[in-house]
Amino acid sequence: MMDKDTSVGADGLSDKPVGGAESPAELRRRIEETRERLGGTVEELAAKADVKARARARGAELKGRAGEAGQAAQDKAAEAGRAAQEKAAEAGRAAQEKAAEAGHAVQEKAAEAGRAAQEKAAEAGHAVQEKAAEAGRAVQGKAVEAGHAVQGKAVEAGHVVQERVPERVRLTAISVVQAAKRHPGPVLIGAGAGAVVAAGLLRRRSNARG
Repeated sequence: MMDKDTSVGADGLSDKPVGGAESPAELRRRIEETRERLGGTVEELAAKADVKARARARGAELKGRAGEAGQAAQDKAAEAGRAAQEKAAEAGRAAQEKAAEAGHAVQEKAAEAGRAAQEKAAEAGHAVQEKAAEAGRAVQGKAVEAGHAVQGKAVEAGHVVQERVPERVRLTAISVVQAAKRHPGPVLIGAGAGAVVAAGLLRRRSNARG
C-alpha cells in the first residue's frame, strides 16, 4: 500500500490538498489576490475621495475668491460713488459761488449806473437852474432898464405937466412919479405910461389953446 504525498510547505503546511480541499498555498495565493484587489480598490476610493475633497476645496477657494472679488468690486463701486458725489458737491458749490459773484457784479454795475444817472440828473438840474437864474437875471435887468426908461419919461412928463397943466393934475402926476421911483414894477410902469399919455394930451390941449 502506498502512502499519500505528505510534503510540507515553508509555512509548515502541506501544499497538497487534503480531502479535496484547497491547499494552504492556494488559500494564501487567493488571500494575496484578494488583498491586492482590496488594496487597489481602497486606493481608488481614496483617490476618488481625495479628488472630491480637492474639488470641494477648490470650489470653496473659488467661492471665497469670488466673494472677495465681489466685496472688492462693491467697495470700489462705493468709493467711486462717494468720489462722484463729492465731485458733484464741489461742482455745485463752485457753480453757486460763481452765481453769487455774478450777482454781486450785476448789483455793483447797477449801482454804478444808478449813481451815474443820478449825477447826470443832478448836473442837468444844476444847468437848468443856472439857465433859469441867468434868464431871471436877464429879465430882471431888462425890467430895471425899462423901469428906468419909464421913470425918466415920467420925470420928463412930470416936468411938462408941472409947467403946463393945472395944479390938481400936476399933483397927481407928481404922486405917480414918486410911486414909480419907489416901486419900478410892471404895474407902476403902466401907471407912469398912463401919466405920460395924459401929459401928452394935456400938452396938445395947451398947444391948441395957445
